[in-house]
Amino acid sequence: MSASRTGTERFGQLLFYTVVLLIAYLAYRVTEPFLSSLAWAAILALSLQPVQSRLSTRFGNGRAALATTLLAAVVIVGPLATLISMLAAELPTVMNFAQQLPSQATPERVQTVWDSVRERVPVTLPQDPTQLLSQAAQTVVAFVAPRLGGALANLASMLGSLFVTLFALFFLLRDGEQVADLVRRSLPFPPAERERLISEAYNLVIASVGAGLAVAAVQGAIGGIAFWALGLGAPVVWSVVMAICSLIPVVGATLVWVPVALWFALSGDVVKALVLTAIGAGVIGMVDNFLRPVLLSGRTSVNGLVVFIGLLGGTSAFGFVGLVLGPIVLVIAGMLLEALTRRNDLVHRSMIE
Repeated sequence: MSASRTGTERFGQLLFYTVVLLIAYLAYRVTEPFLSSLAWAAILALSLQPVQSRLSTRFGNGRAALATTLLAAVVIVGPLATLISMLAAELPTVMNFAQQLPSQATPERVQTVWDSVRERVPVTLPQDPTQLLSQAAQTVVAFVAPRLGGALANLASMLGSLFVTLFALFFLLRDGEQVADLVRRSLPFPPAERERLISEAYNLVIASVGAGLAVAAVQGAIGGIAFWALGLGAPVVWSVVMAICSLIPVVGATLVWVPVALWFALSGDVVKALVLTAIGAGVIGMVDNFLRPVLLSGRTSVNGLVVFIGLLGGTSAFGFVGLVLGPIVLVIAGMLLEALTRRNDLVHRSMIE
């Protein structure tokens, strides 16, 4: 009788977990088309939580969530849509420039320096440096154009994703406490450890990812304005490229403005080279030194390599949302690994004592 009951209980547990896995798989299939939108909604809800908290004390959770969602739509979605449309307008210009670059005459000074470099470098380089620039430009455009063009071509899908994001954002803001409580109960740690883990993960995500994106946006905007003032074509494209490069540790935006300044100098435009160098070193370079400490005030930072790998891997795995989601996943994974290690250490010590 006991053996029969034990077998029945094991079969019941097996059936229960089978049903749970099946339901989880079906839930994933149902939500799969909206995962990107839900991820953006979660990121926005996490970032806008301070605004929601302030408004909820005066208007209540429902009205505060509605006001915060409308604020996000105006402040974030509007400029982003404008940026995408400006990029779409400038991409044909960049593509034409990349295609015509090899046929343009290379300045004499540039060619002289390039020939000297070719003689001293052990690898084989093309005779004309514009070939490398053309290949790099075409590679960047080939990566960006299909994604941006596809998003613009399927305007109905993009508007639908935007609606899902804002709709989910409203409920995540309104029911944020219930969602946070669900996360707390799902973590297999003692209450004190859970609260510390959630608090540290929130601070690390906001400080590291938020600060990195804010610095990149400011540096990209300054760089785009500088390139526009110096007469370079497609300043919005340059601005986006510089913002993306700003996320790379150590080198950052210098990957963009230093080669352009050198090209100006070697081409004979010494004044433009000096102006761009002054802006790059004195303004763009100093943004990181001043803005990041302000944004990280009272918070812990994450290693730049972790953020960089998260950006690259996240973009490859999740698309554009991976620029934010990738670093967040690595940060939370690191926090969970640290918590598990600390818990195992405590168990080991208690067993020894």
